[in-house]
Formats: sequence, structure tokens, C-alpha cells
Amino acid sequence: MTPRWLLIHSMTAIVCAAGALPAQAQGQAQDYPARSATIVVPFTPAGSTDILARLAAQVLEQRLGRSFLVENRPGAGQQVGVAAVARAAPDGYTLLMGTSSAMAVNPTLYKKLSYDPLKDLAPIAMVAHLPFVLVVTPTLPVKSVADLVAHLKANPGKLSYGSGGVGASHHLYGELFKSLTGTQMTHVPYKGTVPALNDVIAGHIQVLFGDSPPTLPQVAAGKVRGLGVTTAQRIPVAMQLPPINDTVPGFDSAAWQMLMAPAGTPGPIIDRLHREIAAYVASAEGQKKLTDMGLIPGAPTPPAELARFVAREVVDWGKVVRQAGAAGIE
Repeated sequence: MTPRWLLIHSMTAIVCAAGALPAQAQGQAQDYPARSATIVVPFTPAGSTDILARLAAQVLEQRLGRSFLVENRPGAGQQVGVAAVARAAPDGYTLLMGTSSAMAVNPTLYKKLSYDPLKDLAPIAMVAHLPFVLVVTPTLPVKSVADLVAHLKANPGKLSYGSGGVGASHHLYGELFKSLTGTQMTHVPYKGTVPALNDVIAGHIQVLFGDSPPTLPQVAAGKVRGLGVTTAQRIPVAMQLPPINDTVPGFDSAAWQMLMAPAGTPGPIIDRLHREIAAYVASAEGQKKLTDMGLIPGAPTPPAELARFVAREVVDWGKVVRQAGAAGIE
């Protein structure tokens, strides 16, 4: 499987539009923000999306001098939060921390979707790419990906894996793993990573593909056992975890997190938000912060190119959803 998350890093850096902006457009950017703004997270608190949204809010507050609040609106496979932003006034005061699962997976996963990621939302800046970590409850007698495959084949359908909700990356990776290994597990959806992770720790479910920021600390603490990462390369903060791809050929992927706005938000506002987020992500502080969380910092790709990237991702992830046998949920 092509590592789609690498494509974004091959794109060019920020391209400045030729000529000065019209005076009115300049005024829009200079006056923004005139009041506090909100970043919607379509998951419960403490997962990667929430962590990155709060980081973005802090950065924007410091750089723009106004409050940026984070609002968690989970539910319906992220549709509750995403649709709320899609329907919001396109004025830059309601933003979304958009995920690859909501933007690129859901269009194929669901027969009917309450928003159109290509028509209803406008990309602002790529924040990070997220490797996921395959973990199991410590009482499960497996210590490697190969052990897990063997255990699943010997105990078909007896284990459960959690996810941050139907359509979330955790869910898709679980279905893809089953498809590629010919094994069976029962899917148990939650409203975010942390509730699912807590149930792995407690032994209520046995398996989880967890996003790295909330999951790796639990691996380090011995509360869950890490078996591998979803990318074809090891990640610097968890070099002890091998790629799942070493055992399950074709398993190579990372999710992504992107700051977005309702379609129709004025270009100068999107460009200003883009500059601030991209500058932080490219800074030494931003690079270290994201890398230390087990993430891959986003490239400073211009919003127009990000829109084309999302369109390609809808096609590419659609193939993965169909391969995993998860397309067309009612």
C-alpha cells in the first residue's frame, strides 16, 4: 500500500501569490480576529485530535492575541462535530481539527454523509501525520505481531478491538489488519482513543490501534503492551516497536490532522491562520514538540494544494476502506 502520508512531504513550501492583496482583503486579514474563536474536535478529550487542537489554540492565541477555545463534539463517526463546522458561518471564528478519517475515509465508509469534505470545508494547514501503535492488554499471552496473528487464528472471533468510533483510523486499521491476516476480531467503538485505551488497560477489550500521543505513554508505563507501529519505518520516540509491515506486508499508513474552516471563509483569513500554524510547525520548538509526541510534523503546504491533497486522499483511502470490507455503512 502506498504510504499516502509521505506524499504531502514532497510538495513545495508556501507559495506567495503574485501582487499585493486588494485593500479590502488586506483589511479582513488585519482585523482578524476581533473576538474569540473556537476549534471543534470531533472526539472526546485527551486523544491526539484534542491534543493537537489545544496546541493550535495556544499557538494562535499567542500569535494573534485573541482566545481560541477548544470544543469537543464527538459522535456519529465524527459527523456531529464536522457537520457543525461545515454549517457554521464562514468567518474564521469556527474552525475544525480535521482528521483523515473524517475527511478521506468517511465518504466511502458511509452510504450517506452529513457533510461533503470537498465542498463544505476549506483546508488551512497540515499540523501533523500520526503513526498508530498496535497495543494489547498485558494479560494477553502475545509479545509480537506474529504472536497476535497466531493467537487470533487459534481463537477466531474471541478477541475484541477498540476504536475511537466507527470510521475512525483505529477502526479502519483493525479491519485492514483482519483483512490482510485472515483473522477475526469483534469491533467495539468508543467516542475517542482514551476511553478505548482505558478499557484495554482494564482488560475489558484486548486490542487497540492507538494514536501515538495518548498511547505511547501507556506503553512506556507498562499498562499496555506495544507490538508495532502502522508505518513502514520505526518512529524515533519508540524505536523498540517494529513496523507491522514487517510481519503483515502491505500494512503501511499514517493518519493526518489538518486545521480547517467552513467553505467560503475569506482567503485572507485562511492565509493568515495558515502562516501562523505553518510557522510554528516549522520552528525548532514545533518540530521537537510534535516529534516528542510520536508525530510527524506537517509540511507548510499552501491551502489550495491541501485541497487537492484531500481530494486525492478521498480516492486513495476509499480503496483502503473497500479492501478492508468496510464500505457502505448505513
